[in-house]
Amino acid sequence: MYRYLQIRRDGAVEHVTLNRPDVRNAFNDEVVTELRQWAEGLAEDPGVRVVVLAGAGKVFSAGADAAWMARMAEASEAENEADALATTAMLRAINTLPVVVVGRIHGAALGGGSGLAAVCDIVIAEEGAIFGFTETKLGILPAMISPFVLPKIGVSHARALFLTGTRFTAARALAIGLVHTVVAAGQLDAAVADVVREALTAAPTGVAAAKRLIPQVAGRSPEDVAALTAKTIAAQRVSPEGQDGLRAFLEKRQPGWVPQ
Repeated sequence: MYRYLQIRRDGAVEHVTLNRPDVRNAFNDEVVTELRQWAEGLAEDPGVRVVVLAGAGKVFSAGADAAWMARMAEASEAENEADALATTAMLRAINTLPVVVVGRIHGAALGGGSGLAAVCDIVIAEEGAIFGFTETKLGILPAMISPFVLPKIGVSHARALFLTGTRFTAARALAIGLVHTVVAAGQLDAAVADVVREALTAAPTGVAAAKRLIPQVAGRSPEDVAALTAKTIAAQRVSPEGQDGLRAFLEKRQPGWVPQ
């Protein structure tokens, strides 16, 4: 179905692997289109609760494809704008998936690769992985990924890293909030599996509602969002999963969504 993505379903877990190892899983317009189409389709699939996003070969993703960049350098400003909007739509589609998205980062995540990490809910990186918002080294800037990166790392780190284009370690990515866990290379898959198991114990509708709520609440005062948060929790409490979860807690049993 896809030329540059490998898709594997394992129960309620979907494994999505960028599959252009010959060019370090670099993005081009076809990769962008496939990722958007995959994410939009998955958003309508109630059978998936967790996504693991990974890269084939030696790195997660080295960013933009050189041939793609060369082609866009010859394109008009209007064509470049349309191309950028397509990338934004892809990132937004992944960012708003109503499931837990886990990023499995190894080798390098540069430019758009770091942007893809930013739209994952949980990012696990091997300790040798290298990150970077390297666009300014190429005379451009990390514009499309910025709305997704800034909520993760903040303005101060964005200024330091966007403006210099410097590459940085997994340890620094952890310190600034782009990454959540750093492990030895040999422990990467085990760490991902641990997070997946944990995510599957969370109620699917609770996950989806929480993911919608976070951007609505972020940066606003408790007074501003009081009505929103009250309506959100009330709706979830009376939902089937909310009822099952509360009863399971009182009855000291596992709720129905937890794998047996």
